[in-house]
Parts: sequence; C-alpha cells; structure tokens
Amino acid sequence: MDHPDPTYNASTGVPATIVRYTLQPIALIGILGYWMTDTGNPLAFFITIGSLQVVLGVLEHVMPARPGWVIRGWEQLRNILIVMVLTIAIGYVAEFYDTLLREPLALVRASLDLDIWPHHWPLLAQVFTVFFASEFIWYWFHRAEHRWHPVWRLSGHGTHHAFKRLGALNFGLNHPLEFFLLVLPAALIELTFGVGAAAAGAAILGTAQASIVHANLDLNPKGIGWLLTTNRYHIHHHSVVMAESNTNYGCSAIVWDRLFGTFSDAPTLEAGTGPTEPTLWQKFLMPIREPADTAIAPR
Repeated sequence: MDHPDPTYNASTGVPATIVRYTLQPIALIGILGYWMTDTGNPLAFFITIGSLQVVLGVLEHVMPARPGWVIRGWEQLRNILIVMVLTIAIGYVAEFYDTLLREPLALVRASLDLDIWPHHWPLLAQVFTVFFASEFIWYWFHRAEHRWHPVWRLSGHGTHHAFKRLGALNFGLNHPLEFFLLVLPAALIELTFGVGAAAAGAAILGTAQASIVHANLDLNPKGIGWLLTTNRYHIHHHSVVMAESNTNYGCSAIVWDRLFGTFSDAPTLEAGTGPTEPTLWQKFLMPIREPADTAIAPR
C-alpha cells in the first residue's frame, strides 16, 4: 500500500516481506505457546516480553519503517531503563488492586451468582475471553481519556502521546499515574469472575500486542487486523492530528473500534501531541501543565 510520507521505508526483498506479513502472528503464537508449556512460571512474562522486545528492537534498527524514528545511544538506554522500572511498578499496581478488590469482588460474585467463569473451556479459549473482555473495558477508558479533558489530564495520557518517534518500547512509556487505569480492566475481569491462570496468559498476550503495535516496522499481517490491532492502526492513533488521534482506541484489540464506529485505516504523517516533543521532565508534568503547542488534548 502506498504511503504519502516519502520517508516511509516500505518492505522490499524476501526477508522484509516475511517480516511484514508473518512477524505478528508468529510472535503471538510463539509467546502463547511458550507460556502454555509452563503456566505457573512466574518469570514467563519477563522472558516472553523481554525476548520480543529484543527481536523488535533489532529489526527496528535493521529495517525500520521510518528511518528518522530510529532511537540510538543514551536515549535508547534511557527508554529501556524507564520501561524496566515502570514494568516493575505495574506489578505493584496489580498487587494493590488484588489487595483492595479481591475480597469485595468475591462477595459481589457470590451475592450476584457470578461464579460463571468457564474453567472447563480449553485454556487458550479462556485466555482470549479474558483478553477481549479486558480490551472492551479498556476501549471505553481510553476513549474517555481522549474525549474528556479531566480524564486526559488526571491519567497523564498525554505523556504517552508526546513521543514523536515511536518504537516497540513505547508500549511501556506511560505516565506512572496511567498504570492505575491500564491495569484496572484486567483486574476487574480477573477478580470479579475468579478467572485463574488464564489471566496471566491474557496479560502476556496484551503486552505483546502493545509492543508490536508501537513498533517502527513495516507490518501488514492482513487478516489478523480484523480482530487485533496492527501497528498501522495504532500509530494512526498516535497522529498529531486530533481527528486521527480520536480513532483506533483499542491498543491490543481493534474489534471494538470496528463495532463502535471509531476504526480508521489510514497512513500517518506525524506522531506526537504537537509540532515539538516535550522534554522528559515536561512529559512527567503533563497532568499538571501541558506544553503550549499540545494539539490533541480534548477540549
């Protein structure tokens, strides 16, 4: 498909074509397959997502879709360190919700007779059920961030959009405040219905998807994009144009955008919140004070 951005490096040659059409499905199959061999492994998340990030990072340097978006040196190391710290922080947020919500939601489950989770289903079917249910809740949370200014500011969502050059690491480059919102949908599904092991698989699937859809690669996995988000769709959501940014709210699953009329399949010329990228400190302060040239914040 033609791209109006002359700096966009469309796939050419056999290796690039293989990556373009097969990387996303093969990565997801491999990650879920590995997890299912040892669902109780507490390191499975870090092994799978860490390995995926290495693969995506290498490919982004070897065959970037936008060469001008390649990040090297100290800036790349800084982003890696930030993502590592914030990933650990996500675990603490999940523990916070578990402590806060497990008992009251168990009472809700018992009083409303919601003990209906299909534990007898194949594990993979349970994983995708948790995944799409969590993404349904996140779709509305994410849509609210872009439609209501108080939610945008309080969640710090502008920080995630402030990067003008995207790559796989951007999956975790969010304001710390936003992790309370990001973790909540999965926590609600898991604790309300007593999901069990499938919740961990859904978390790995969702994080893998978030990594892939931010990648600076020329990907076009065709049929997978009917249900799952692709990087073409999600990078469009990061557009500096407000009307384009207010589409494709599904970070991992695109099906809800298709159903609720917010889906868009179009190329993206420029990412970010405005013509300039805020400094790291300005990004951190965005819930309190946004840069003057911010163009995509809800009014």
